[in-house]
Amino acid sequence: MNRRLHDFSGTLAEHGHRSLTRARPTWLQANLGKRCNQACRHCHVDASPTRTEMMDEATADRLLWLLERNPALELIDLTGGAPELNPHFRHIVSRTRQLGRRVLDRCNLTVLFEPGQEDTAEFLAEHDVEVIASLPCYSEKNVDAQRGRGVFDKSIEGLRRLNALGYGTTRTLSLVYNPGGAFLPPGQASLEADYKRRLHEDFGVEFTNLLTLANMPIARFATDLAREGRHDEYMQLLVGAFNPATVDGLMCRHLISIGWDGALYDCDFNQMLDMPSPGSTRSIHDLTDADDWEGRPIRVGPHCFGCTAGAGSSCGGALA
Repeated sequence: MNRRLHDFSGTLAEHGHRSLTRARPTWLQANLGKRCNQACRHCHVDASPTRTEMMDEATADRLLWLLERNPALELIDLTGGAPELNPHFRHIVSRTRQLGRRVLDRCNLTVLFEPGQEDTAEFLAEHDVEVIASLPCYSEKNVDAQRGRGVFDKSIEGLRRLNALGYGTTRTLSLVYNPGGAFLPPGQASLEADYKRRLHEDFGVEFTNLLTLANMPIARFATDLAREGRHDEYMQLLVGAFNPATVDGLMCRHLISIGWDGALYDCDFNQMLDMPSPGSTRSIHDLTDADDWEGRPIRVGPHCFGCTAGAGSSCGGALA
């Protein structure tokens, strides 16, 4: 890989950004563990049913301490793996809602049918949790190729269960699209219209909005690219599609990312690359004053082109 060509800091400088720094954080994202009931090809977390890493009770309590201490943190974004499989998931959700903050649950839909999760959909509705559900296509063939045989049918069943509880109408249900290969997502608005038409007509499923995410050149997807001899080609695509209009909205500028073990990161992707947030404090357990995040430098790397290519890509969907 041509390191100079893929110098994200240099590209920022060329477009008038001396560095990437954090605004006042409003978003707390926490990875509750790498255990998942699926093992998707594109997963940047490298999650699977065999992973054992899981956030413990002490770290979960510290997470809630951080929320209590910082009223500016308006929401907590729970991810994994499958975050619902963490034994402290419900305590985190309940306490966060008591604090009057929003909760986002990044749900893979099929987890709703795992043993012990039979009432999870009802729990989410009871606490008015906003659900962000993975569904990389409205086609069974495409979804099963990316996520595993039978996942599409079970995902549709999960969506119907959520619809029955008001999700997609009176409660927020976002779906997530990511490409099935080494290409950028299409326009978010037009693809959302296609999703809504096809899912309604074919399955009677409703949802609130669609988020389009680019595949990040890390973990399993990077391995697949290397195996196919397409890693540099994909990186060149991302670099060539750099869009300076996406920079201000980058998720890393507005959130604090917490690993399953309490380590502090600038974003979920840096977390998976073991790139801790700059500074002497590396763990949530060592924080004494979380109000100094504003203005901190953010660690960047070649993978950051994945968030700034085309319309941009973030945990909240397209940026421009």
